[in-house]
Order: sequence, then C-alpha cells, then structure tokens
Amino acid sequence: MAGLVVSGTQVSYIGQDCREIPEHLGRDCGHFAKRLDLSFNLLRSLEGLSAFGSLEELILDNNLLGDDLVLPGLPRLHTLTLNKNQISDLEYLLDHLAEVTPALEYLSLLGNVACPNELVSLEKDEEDYKRYRCFVLHKLPNLKFLDARKVTKQEREEALVRGAFMKVVKPKVSWGSVAIFTMGKTQRATGLSVMTSSESIKVWESISSLQQVSSSHQMAKVLELQLQQQSFQ
Repeated sequence: MAGLVVSGTQVSYIGQDCREIPEHLGRDCGHFAKRLDLSFNLLRSLEGLSAFGSLEELILDNNLLGDDLVLPGLPRLHTLTLNKNQISDLEYLLDHLAEVTPALEYLSLLGNVACPNELVSLEKDEEDYKRYRCFVLHKLPNLKFLDARKVTKQEREEALVRGAFMKVVKPKVSWGSVAIFTMGKTQRATGLSVMTSSESIKVWESISSLQQVSSSHQMAKVLELQLQQQSFQ
C-alpha cells in the first residue's frame, strides 16, 4: 500500500492526507503494531484505532483533531503525541486520557490552544505554561515527560498541592475588544449618563462579564474610569 512503512512492530502512514484511519491499515497491521505514526494527515476522527489494541506509542502530530477526539481503550500506551492539532478543551482531554490510557507516561500537546505557550500565542508566557503543566500533572500524575520536558519532583509535589486550582490560567483582557464603546463618538459628552441606552447596556455588560472572573475586579474598575475619561474629552 502506497505510503505505508512497516519495520518490525513499527507502522507509519505519514503525509497521506487521509481524513480517517484506513480500514485496511487496521486489518493488516493492527494485530502486531506497537508503534503507530499517523502524523501529517487530515485526521478529524480516530475511528478504526480500536484495531490497534497493543499500541505502546501513538504519534498524531499535525492533524485536525479537535475537542471531540475519542480514543479506544489502550491499556499499554505509554507515549502519545498530539502536537499541532486543534485541541482547546484541556480538561476534557485529560479526563478522557486518564480513563483510556492508564499507562501513559509521555504526553505532548505543543501547538494546541490547550497548551498555552508562544507556539500558540505571543500573549502566553512562562507562567501560563507552568500553570498548564501543574494542572496536567494533577490530572495525569503518572506522567514522566510532558511536551518533551521531563517532569521534576518539584512539579509533581506542586501538582499534588495546587494542581486542582490551576484549571484556568490567569485571564488576559484585550482592551481592543471594548474599543468600540469608546471610539467613533462625534459628540462630546458630560458623563456616562448621556450615552444612548444601547451604548450604556454594552458598557455595563462588558464590565459585568469582567467581574465574573475572580481576578478581574480591578480591570472592571479601570475600564469604568477609562470610559468616564473618554466621555469628558
């Protein structure tokens, strides 16, 4: 079969633009494969992976896998890489992996929204990434490597104490998202009270949504002051 490379118990089917796992791949190789590489395809589903019940390593980098990703039970799988996919719901993924891959020791999620670092957004920093690692280790305490970085004893201890509280990384608010409330005004105002009712509703809805985030009360106050200052200009 074109594109298929088999070496002992290692099976590779790379860069074939397949949207699903070919049925014949599981039929021909599933019973002996211990390492399966399906990177650089167009996979949105892992249906058919159940034929590979003895897998120990699974490489799924550079595909289109999202938050509806479902793996079959893979009791021997110790290595899983999902780099550069479309995964954003970290908690769902980790809960699923804890259930279906109990022997997992190596996990890599670089290049997904769920993994907050510079590969995803320049707004993310090392503190965001540390929170992410702490939460992952809380959910998957048996991991030895995460994103090609060895798990340290200190990280493991911190995950035991703080991991459950690291679900949400520190919020970042873009003031550009509320600029429409303060720009484009052609008349001078004497206070927020002269805004139209719809403008006022939008402003206070924005402030309210910020206040729902525990660490954003101060941001809401700053926003309110900025809007008042703008109205006097």
